Amino acid sequence: MKHYNNILETIGNTPLIKLNKTVETDALVLAKVETFNPGHSIKDRMALKMIEDAEKEGKLKPGGTIIEGTSGNTGMGLALVAIQKGYKCIFVMADKQSKEKMDILRAMGAQVVVCPTDVPPESKLSYYSVAKRLTKETPNSWYVNQYDNPSNAAAHYQSTGPEIWEQTDGKITHLVVGVGTGGTVSGTAKYLKEQNPNVKIWGIDTYGSVFKKYHETGEFDENEIYPYITEGIGEDILPENVDFSLVDHFEKVNDKDGAVMARRLSREEGIMVGYSAGSAIAGLNQLKAKLTKDDVVVVIFHDHGTRYVGKLFNDDWMREMKFM
Repeated sequence: MKHYNNILETIGNTPLIKLNKTVETDALVLAKVETFNPGHSIKDRMALKMIEDAEKEGKLKPGGTIIEGTSGNTGMGLALVAIQKGYKCIFVMADKQSKEKMDILRAMGAQVVVCPTDVPPESKLSYYSVAKRLTKETPNSWYVNQYDNPSNAAAHYQSTGPEIWEQTDGKITHLVVGVGTGGTVSGTAKYLKEQNPNVKIWGIDTYGSVFKKYHETGEFDENEIYPYITEGIGEDILPENVDFSLVDHFEKVNDKDGAVMARRLSREEGIMVGYSAGSAIAGLNQLKAKLTKDDVVVVIFHDHGTRYVGKLFNDDWMREMKFM
């Protein structure tokens, strides 16, 4: 009989799917569709790795509580692992995140604490600060800190990168990936560039985030920071997991273009994915002049569109945002 011993054994080995109607280039564009993971996002990979490494290092002890600031997907991955291993979870989220994400985490048995989005990272109300405070106040707890935890990038170096290299038979020329905590882009890029230094890494950023300007100038410009609607990519901090030396170019995509493209992917490709996937394809189309018909482009699709049903897949919300 063929079966898995638990849900965690189904993480990884996600398919590459050719995009046909939403890309504006003759290059071969392949989506790495991470919604096939059990938690429906790429974050399952690093959630498992971070918890296993914390156990080995003695940071996470039996019966402990896992605490993390999350936009939702990392929380889902952590919750899956916690259920199997007998841990409790407290997740801190910004109020801009979709209600679906919060409800899903609660359905998985986690406690969810919601903080305001429009506050600086150092504010005691920010979800970074609240997560750290809760860790101090909660006995036998462990603060994951996906932004600076090296196990985040290591997970993608060990799984995502090798999978893409094998699936493309080493013919990949470009990787397009939304950048948030930096684990996916850095771990995957490190592996791919070790196999072929000529592979181009394009990071997708959003307006209101510091990544693009910092990459190009080395300046952390606070004037770049302002609230944005796009979920899952961009930051108002510089996570240690973002290895800027591995990224060849950052491309900014606005809130509207990311949302509209995510809807197009659902209706024209039959692939229902989230905001960051829409932004990634919108960014790829903005860079189409840099591609040739001989290129093989892999685009990471981070998470499932069901987490945004009340937002970008809702016509009333789209009109309210003036995106329709």
